[in-house]
Amino acid sequence: MKYVTLGRTGERVSRIGFGGFPLAAPNLSRAWDPYSTEGRADAVRTVRRALDLGINYVDTAEGYGEGHSESIIGEALAGRREGVFVATKVGLHRQTADEVTAAVHGSLRRLGCEHLDLVQFHGGAYDTDLTRRILEDGPMDALMELRRQGKVRFIGATTEEPVTLRPLMRTGLLDVVQVRYSLIHQGAAHHVLNEAPEQNLGLTVMRPLTSGILQYLAPRLLPELADACDLYEVCLRYVLADSRVHVANVGMRWPGEVEANCRLVDTFNPRFDVADLPRATRTVYKTLDAERKAS
Repeated sequence: MKYVTLGRTGERVSRIGFGGFPLAAPNLSRAWDPYSTEGRADAVRTVRRALDLGINYVDTAEGYGEGHSESIIGEALAGRREGVFVATKVGLHRQTADEVTAAVHGSLRRLGCEHLDLVQFHGGAYDTDLTRRILEDGPMDALMELRRQGKVRFIGATTEEPVTLRPLMRTGLLDVVQVRYSLIHQGAAHHVLNEAPEQNLGLTVMRPLTSGILQYLAPRLLPELADACDLYEVCLRYVLADSRVHVANVGMRWPGEVEANCRLVDTFNPRFDVADLPRATRTVYKTLDAERKAS
């Protein structure tokens, strides 16, 4: 497994993280039901296989099945907590310091942990009023107090719409941000992916495999492409090739999926940094002209 330093946290974490959402999301087309006895046992085995292969970043949320994902991870972590970076999230429907504190204590209980390495505000988008409420009405104060108590080590925030997170990032109160970024979700590439390193923030990615959207769409638009390559692998290679990204959080259901993803991380040595990808028409033309001259 390859590891990287997670920004200002100073922690060494695996390039892929174990994304906990599938542990609370039945997928009947794949005979996956983490709420059944057999499905839960499969889920625990999958998490433990990830730990066996060196994945030490585990990401979940109280909102994933009302704590179901956390409880599975807690079972899998029993006796194996040391050296694992445990990240969870608190929902933004928690509007007061007391509500946030109670939610974190619930996560601690379900995960079987004495402390959480990272607690993130679980947001989709942050308008001005929401950012103000986080900063002024108690939620941020609650996490900072829990950090003083040793229950939380680092504070972060997640977002589907990266541009809206920038005001909260600029407060200096966050240690880690998690953004939606993939081959088809490009918004973060234009601002947050550049600003996070400038602030020495840890940067993790949600939906690096597009949540199956590209894989669903491709055979309907261009069947030849879907038949010619593994689109999940292409998507993971894309995110891993971006030097600004510390961790790609990948949802995995079966030990075989864990093994395949770990093999890719171990063997993939990108020859191109996606951070240098030209992203405007004029820049593309200039890059192509420069490459032509160089050849």
